[in-house]
Amino acid sequence: MDQRIYSIKELNRYIRMKMESDPLLSEVWIRGEISNFTHHSSGHMYFTLKDADSRIKSIMFASHNQRLPFIPKEGTRVIARGNVSVYERDGQYQFYATHMQPDGIGSLYLAYEQLKKKLEGEGLFAETRKRPLPRFPRTIGVITSPTGAAVRDVMITLQRRYPQVPVVLYPVLVQGKGAAPSIVKAIREMNAMGEADVLIVGRGGGSLEELWAFNEEIVARAIYESEIPVISAVGHETDFTIADFVADLRAATPTAAAELAVPHVAELKELLQQRERQLRQGLQHRLVRQRERLERLRRSPVLVQPRRHLLQHAERLDMLSHRLQSRMQSSLRLTAERYGRLHERMLRFHPQDQLQHAARRQAEAERQLRQSMAAVVKEKTSRLALSIRQLDALSPLKVMSRGYSLVYNEQNNRLIKSLDDVQPGDLVKVKVTDGELDCQVWSMKREGETNGT
Repeated sequence: MDQRIYSIKELNRYIRMKMESDPLLSEVWIRGEISNFTHHSSGHMYFTLKDADSRIKSIMFASHNQRLPFIPKEGTRVIARGNVSVYERDGQYQFYATHMQPDGIGSLYLAYEQLKKKLEGEGLFAETRKRPLPRFPRTIGVITSPTGAAVRDVMITLQRRYPQVPVVLYPVLVQGKGAAPSIVKAIREMNAMGEADVLIVGRGGGSLEELWAFNEEIVARAIYESEIPVISAVGHETDFTIADFVADLRAATPTAAAELAVPHVAELKELLQQRERQLRQGLQHRLVRQRERLERLRRSPVLVQPRRHLLQHAERLDMLSHRLQSRMQSSLRLTAERYGRLHERMLRFHPQDQLQHAARRQAEAERQLRQSMAAVVKEKTSRLALSIRQLDALSPLKVMSRGYSLVYNEQNNRLIKSLDDVQPGDLVKVKVTDGELDCQVWSMKREGETNGT
C-alpha cells in the first residue's frame, strides 16, 4: 500500500481544521498577563498571554478591540474570551481574542456575558421593538438615587432645556443587594401611574460591581415590559450594561439622557422664529401675487367694458339658439320620416292581409295535393292492372284450361310431382278445370320402362 506524503501546508491546514472543530477550543476563557504588546497601525493588537508556567501568542483584531472598555498595556492581567487556531504559514497555534476584561472582575464579567447572550437570543435587544421617544413629552419620569450626582445633572439639564415639563422623581437604590428589586418596582409603578411619557433610568459611573444592579435579569425584563419608552443612562460613555441593550434608547451619561428626552427651548424658539419668518415671507409673497392678479383683473376688458363682453355672449347665445332650433327641426323631420316608413311596414304586415295570403297559399297547396294524389292513384292503378295480368298469366288455372290437370295426395293434400310421392293403392285427387276426380293408383311406370308395376 502506497503511503501518502503530505505537504507542510496540508498538514498545518489539517491541524487547524481539527482545532477549529473542537467545541472546547472554539470558545474558551483564559486568564493571563499581557506581554510583548503591539498595537499595529491597522488596528489589530498582537500580544502574548502568560502565566507562571506557560504562554501563548495572541491576537485581537480591530473589529473586536474597538469597544474595549479599557486600554491594554504591558503587564496588565486580563481575562479573555476567544478561540484557538493555527496560523498556517508559520505552523504556530495562537489565541484569537474576541472579548477582554481586566482580571479581578472575572466572575461578574462571565455572568454578564452569559446573561447578555441569553437575552439577546430571546429578542430583548431587537431594534425592531424599540420605540421612538415623543418629540414634546408632557411629563418626564426619573428613576435614580435621590442623593447622587446623576439626579442633580438630570434635573438641571431638564430645567435648562425645557423648563415647562413636569418631572416625577422616583427614588431608588442604585447599588447593593436591594437595588435591582427597587428599580423593578419603580418601573412598574411608574407604568401603573401612567403620568410619564418617557422614563430615564440610571445612575452615575462606577465599577462593574457598583453598576451591577443594571445588569440584573429582573431589571432587564422590567425595562422590556415597560409600556413607557425607557432611556438608559448608566455610568459613563465607556460603561455598557444589560439595561443599555434592552432600553429603547441608550444615553452615554445621565446628562445626555436628559438632553435626549426633551428638546431645547432655545432651539424651539429659534425654530418658531424661523417658521414665523418663513410664514411672513410666504404671506408677503402671496399678498404681492394676489395684488398683481387683482390689478390684472381690474385692467381686463371684462371689467373695463362689461357691456361689450355681454353683447358678445348675447350674440353667441342667439347663434346657439338658432342652431338648436335648426337641429330640432331636422331631428323632428327625420323622426317623422322614420315613423312613416315604420307605418308602411306595419301596414304590409297587417293581420287581415296575412290571413288572406295564408288562405291563398292553403288553397294552392290543396290543389297541388289533389293533383299529386290523382297522379299517384293513376300510377298505382296502372301498376295493379299490370300485376293482375302477370299473375293471371302465371295462374295454374290458366295452364289447366289448356288441357293440363293437377294431382294431389289425398292423405296430405300435397301436389304429386314424382312417382316417389305415391305408392300403388294410394288414393289421389285429380283437379281439372271444372272439378275434381277421386282416383286410386293401380300401377306406376317410370320413363323408359316397358312394364308397369
